[in-house]
Amino acid sequence: MPNSLGVVVLAAGQGTRMKSRIHKVLHPVAGVPLIDYVMRSAQSLSPERIVVVVGHDGEQVRSHLGDSVQFALQDLPRGTGDAVRVARDLLRGRADTVLVLYGDTPLVRTETLRQLVETHEQSGALVTLLTAKNDDPARVLRDERGRVVGIAETSVATPEQLRIPERNCGVCAFDAEWLWEKLEGLRLSAAGEYYLTDLIAVAVAEGERDGRWPVQAVGASDPAEAMGVNDRVQLAEAERVARQRVLRELMMSGVTITDPATTYVEAGVEVGADTVLLPGTHLRGRTRVGAECVIGPNTSISDSEIGDHCRVQWSVVEGSRMDSHSDAGPFTHLRPGTHIESHVHLGNFVEAKSTRIGSGSASGHFSYLGDADVGRNVNIGAGTITCNFDGEKKNPTKIGDGAFIGSDTMLVAPVEVGEGSRTGAGSVVTRDVPPGRTALGVPARLLPRSFDSRKESGEDQSR
Repeated sequence: MPNSLGVVVLAAGQGTRMKSRIHKVLHPVAGVPLIDYVMRSAQSLSPERIVVVVGHDGEQVRSHLGDSVQFALQDLPRGTGDAVRVARDLLRGRADTVLVLYGDTPLVRTETLRQLVETHEQSGALVTLLTAKNDDPARVLRDERGRVVGIAETSVATPEQLRIPERNCGVCAFDAEWLWEKLEGLRLSAAGEYYLTDLIAVAVAEGERDGRWPVQAVGASDPAEAMGVNDRVQLAEAERVARQRVLRELMMSGVTITDPATTYVEAGVEVGADTVLLPGTHLRGRTRVGAECVIGPNTSISDSEIGDHCRVQWSVVEGSRMDSHSDAGPFTHLRPGTHIESHVHLGNFVEAKSTRIGSGSASGHFSYLGDADVGRNVNIGAGTITCNFDGEKKNPTKIGDGAFIGSDTMLVAPVEVGEGSRTGAGSVVTRDVPPGRTALGVPARLLPRSFDSRKESGEDQSR
């Protein structure tokens, strides 16, 4: 790549067709804002500087991108030519080549941009265009030698020109000093704007220089790369393409996706080899799924880490961690702050929040564990609830290793059930249960130590 590349990202459009309070370039595609795709591609080219052009409504964009880039303000919407002009002072003298990108065109690949810039530099062109066979209204005109000689918009194109499949995408590279000089000579269009594409005719008019044609073009291998997002329909189409790319990369890396049409994985999610994603699976945010897992059907996992050899079906996992060889579902809900250690089983309608469940423990049915610390090899009977909220604050419950919590036990926090202790079915535990003891009743009371002694010795306790 050149040592002196500057990038201008145009993000001053008002995006009125989105009908949204969110700036157009901040709408997400596959979980990532539109402009972030553009910024990642631009940064991968190692430019000297990136300048993002925003309008007066661009505070959201400034806040989102922070100090990672320079900003230029286009005070009035006077077209793409004017938008690039306002970036001049931040780039002049810093770059020999200027690459112009659009904040609402997220699908152009880094490889394509690299090819565009390399072609521009090697050809010595003044302008190099990215073209594609898509539905953009700007046709690329070529002469009998195949050289680019102009751009024809639909409104002025002849019937013959309307049949031209090659279209201008808007993304382009310029010789920097030529660009800064010629921008001053752009004429105001009938629409009251300065169009960057008018520079193509200016360059063609200068003719060959040392046998080199001043305008070059690079064709995108995938027409979707040129897709701009201006409304919700185009946003959905971009989402579809981005999702297909993510799923393809996963499948090529060794992940089985049984039905890509109903599987939704956001950009940046990691999935290990030999994991199977079943229909209705949604993986979002900062999620990592290990190897040889089965996820789904109809499961949503967001901002969570799932270890190797796990199974999650018909369930929701949010901001949680599951260690290896654990399973959840159907209809389990792991809320933020939950850590499920290895070899844990969580079954039907189990909910956990801000809870650790130790390895080898199980909660098979209909339980709520909130703000709890559950030890290893604990059995949580059906209907168990940690009553963690007293109307003012959340309180903790601690259950020791090897404890047995009977069905329909209410653990009124703050409370601790000791190691190896038991609670009887239907008990309401309001006081701590010491290690090795049994509590039952409403409110729960400790059984005599002699009962626990007989239990430990294996003596028949039914007499």
